[in-house]
Amino acid sequence: MVTLSASPFRLLSYLVVLLLLPLLSFASNPDPLQDFYVANMNAPPLLNGFPCKPTSKVTSDDFFFDGFMKEGNTANTFGVNLTTGDVLSFIGLNTLGISMNRVDFTRGGINPPHFHPRASETGVVMKGKPLVGFVTIGNMFYSKVLTAGQMFVIPQRLVHFRKNVGDGKALAFTTFNSHMPGAIVLLFALFASTPPIPNDVLTQHSK
Repeated sequence: MVTLSASPFRLLSYLVVLLLLPLLSFASNPDPLQDFYVANMNAPPLLNGFPCKPTSKVTSDDFFFDGFMKEGNTANTFGVNLTTGDVLSFIGLNTLGISMNRVDFTRGGINPPHFHPRASETGVVMKGKPLVGFVTIGNMFYSKVLTAGQMFVIPQRLVHFRKNVGDGKALAFTTFNSHMPGAIVLLFALFASTPPIPNDVLTQHSK
C-alpha cells in the first residue's frame, strides 16, 4: 500500500506543474509538418495562419516576392515608406514564422515609435545614417546611429523607432520571427483610435 506523506500544498504544486507542462510545449511556433503551407487568402485566417491552397494549385510564383525591388514613396508626413513582406503580401510565408520589410527614408524621415506584439525584429542598414532606438520595460533607452552594413535587434514588444539623421536618403531591411508580426504605432493608438480615447485620460498626469 502506498502512503502520501507530502503536504497537501506540495501535492497541489506537483499537480499544477503537471498540468502546465503540456502548455509549455506549445510556447513557441511548432515545427512545420509539411514542406510548405501556401496561404489561401480567399479563406478566413485560422488560429495561427491561413488555410492552405491545394497542392495542385500551388505555383512557383507562390515562393517568390518582388515587392522590394523598387524604392518606396516617402512623400508623406513621416517621410518614410514601409514595404511589407509578410504573409499578407507573400503567401509562401504562411506558418513559417518569418517575414521581412523594406524601409525607405527621405532625409529626416522617421519610422515613429511603435512595437510588434508578435515578433522580435532584426535588421541591416543598406545606406544612409538612421538613428535606431528602443525603450525597455524598465524605461531604459538604448540607441545608436548606424551606417551601411551595420545590424540591429529589437526585442519583442519593446517600443522602438528609426529616424534618418543623415544628409541623404536611407534604406534598411528588417526581418521578424513571425509571418505576421503586426505593428502598433503609439501615435495612432493613442490619438486616432475608434472610438477615441477620452481626452481626460490622455491629458491626466501625476502631480
